[in-house]
This record gives sequence, structure tokens and C-alpha cells, in this order.
Amino acid sequence: MSHIIHRNLRRAPRLAVRAAGLTVTDSEGRHYLDASGGAAVSSLGHAHPEVLAAMHAQIERNTYAHTAFFTCEAAEELATRLAGDAPGDLDHVYLVSGGSEAMETALKLARQYWLERGQPQRTTFIARRQSYHGNTLGALAVGGNEWRRAPFAPLLIDVPRVSPCYEYRDRADDETGDGYTARLLHELEQTILATGPENVIGFVAETVVGATAGAVPPTPGYFRAVRKLCDQYGLLLILDEVMCGMGRCGTLYAFEQEGMLPDLVVLGKGLGAGYQPIGAVLARTPIVAALREGSGAFQHGHTYMGHPVAAAAALAVQKVIQRDNLLGAVTTRGAALRRMLRTAFSNHPQIGDIRGRGLLIGLELVADRATKKPFDPALALHAAIKEAAMARGLMVYPMGGTIDGRHGDHILLAPPFIASEAELAEITSRLADALQAALTSSPSRR
Repeated sequence: MSHIIHRNLRRAPRLAVRAAGLTVTDSEGRHYLDASGGAAVSSLGHAHPEVLAAMHAQIERNTYAHTAFFTCEAAEELATRLAGDAPGDLDHVYLVSGGSEAMETALKLARQYWLERGQPQRTTFIARRQSYHGNTLGALAVGGNEWRRAPFAPLLIDVPRVSPCYEYRDRADDETGDGYTARLLHELEQTILATGPENVIGFVAETVVGATAGAVPPTPGYFRAVRKLCDQYGLLLILDEVMCGMGRCGTLYAFEQEGMLPDLVVLGKGLGAGYQPIGAVLARTPIVAALREGSGAFQHGHTYMGHPVAAAAALAVQKVIQRDNLLGAVTTRGAALRRMLRTAFSNHPQIGDIRGRGLLIGLELVADRATKKPFDPALALHAAIKEAAMARGLMVYPMGGTIDGRHGDHILLAPPFIASEAELAEITSRLADALQAALTSSPSRR
């Protein structure tokens, strides 16, 4: 009997014993093609020799030094690289142990910034529905994943929410793309005014929405206009790139494709590519300057922040991505995978939308393509697809509640950047088989 509190308390997961490249092997010798990078984490695949070598070298030098006493070369070099690769004056880096910690850090840094500026009345964040920012209480509070939030709602701060930028579902038939974007921006502006701009700390959003809604990209010009609204009303703009950042969308920072600059950027997952737990926040110079010139310290900290081995692993990951031109590979392989998926599913009666950027791709499932009617949530179709895929040696990331936290199903694909076209074709083939098996076994499809 396992003594671990597993995610499912009624059934223990398979036991992974080895992993290399895109393949994970369990204790019974079965092989699984990792088409989701775990949870959009494994950008370099598994057991990359150079990352392992960097970790071993760091372990031999120094495994841990508390940041209240020391910094370390790996953390300093990683921060220099992240800041140097970021546009504008995103020159300051705070290293933590994962995406949720990073989001908590960003929320607290944003709040303290306004305290240092003499505006303590700023206590409110504005965020979007159908978003996900992490599982800690602060991150859950700004997040819009209702299934995750519901049990803990009494413990969460109140956060006004606006509509997601979800064109497939929410743009009216008689509405242009620009008209839809303008409607979203009007809603955001009205929410800012109703809350009182002087009370708002900032606006929080995923640049490309990840697991909650399934790789939903923004409409053209949306974030440039959001940036202007934040500037107009004196708000900070906090972008969550835990899933979509670090090359996953084809540029190191996903917001680079939006032609604007956020005040804080939250990173995780692909930063360390799964080799060590690590996350980060990048902050623009005026934010850190306000703290430096005010109290002189950020009132925050974690035991394992700036961990030497985690920093060494993340640094090695970033070096490999740059040296091997994997950002270019993400763009070309992402386009190839989308072509394969469209060939396989563009006429499928239960695939309503194929979307995403780079190697972050979502397929939204519908009971009826014409009306976009979702499947009955009681069917738990996403769970059936996951099981059918695993039975065929394929790891994908299906989720339910795509539309409103209860209704809707989608499949998220986020294969490693090193995937070959042959592996992408195999992913597509196995996914088609798994989807057919899940739909055939569903009571509504019999």
C-alpha cells in the first residue's frame, strides 16, 4: 500500500521507472509517448545529457545555500540570462520553486510596490474568468478555474473578473474580430471604473490561456490595448506565463508576440523543463527601484528560493534552447503538428476547434459542431480520453469545465521541443485512436 496522498485516493497511478527523450516507461515495461510534456513542462524531453551534467556538476560544488546568507553563481547567471533575453527593462528576477510560488510572489511584489509609493488603499486585483494561476490561496483567488476554487472559496480574497479572450465561444456571429476585442476592452475598462482605479493593484492574465480553457490565444491587438488601459488608469499588468512561456509558444516570452511590455512576468514549468522545481518572477526596473528607495527590502521569501541545483538545471535548459535554435523548432514543429491535427480532425464531428501557438495546442470537443453544444459533464469525456490514450501508450492533457468550470471538454497537447515529425505523426495517430475509443464507449455515443 502506498503511503503517498495521490491525486486520486481510490486508485494509485502507474509507477514510472525510466524516461528518455519523449518516452516514459512504467514498472511493467510499458512505454508512453509524452505528448503533453507532463503538464507542459518537459520542453527538452527527459534525461537530456547536458542538463543532467550541469546538475551533477552543481551538486559536487554546492547543493544548498540559504539566500539570507549567500547567493550562488548558478542563480546569478540564470537571472542575468533571463533578464538579458527579456525585452525592455524587465531586468530583475526573483527565483522560487514553482509556478504557484511565483504567482504569490508577483501578487505580493505588486502590493508592496504600491505601499512603497504611498498608496496603501490599493488592495484589489482584477482578473479573468476561465483562467488558472496556481493552487495556493492567493493564486486561486486571482484564478478563474471554478472547479479548483470552489472548495476554498471562503478563504479567498474577492477579485473582480472580466470575460476571457475566448473567441471561439464568445464572439457573436454578427461580430467582427475587432468588434469582439473592443467589447472585451470596454468590459475591462468599466470594471476598472466600477472598482475605482485608485483601489486596483493590477490586472492579471495568462498571455495564452493554458490548461483551464485549452491553449486559447488572445485576439490581435488585445494585449496592446490592455497595456494602454493599465497605463491610462495607473494599474500594473501581470502576465502569467507559467505554461505558455519559456519558448512554448515560439518566442522565449509569449508576450513578445503581442508588441507590448508587462510590468511583471510569472514563469515556471518550462523554465526548468522538469529537471528541478523552479519558478521565477521578472519585474521592471521602476518596481524594484520603488522598494530599493523605500523600505529597502521585499517582504517575502521561501526556504528554497534561488536553489543552486535548480538554478543550474534551468540555466542549462536555457542554454540548450538557444544553442540548438529550439525556438525556431517550436514554430516549425508546432505548425507541422497543427497541420497533422487539421488533416486528422478538421472534419471530425466532435472536434469544434483546434487552436494554440507553437507547441501549445488545444482541441475543443463538442457534441454538435454547428451549435458548439458541449458534452454532458456527467460523461467525464476528458477523463475517458486520458485513459484511452494511456492504454495506447500516449500521454495527453485533457480537461473538463472548458467553458464555465463545469461544461466543456478539451485536450491539451504540449510535446517537447525536440519532437521529430515522425513522433508528431505518431502522436496524432494514437490520439485519433484514443478519441474514437472514448467516444465509442461514451453512453451518449452508443
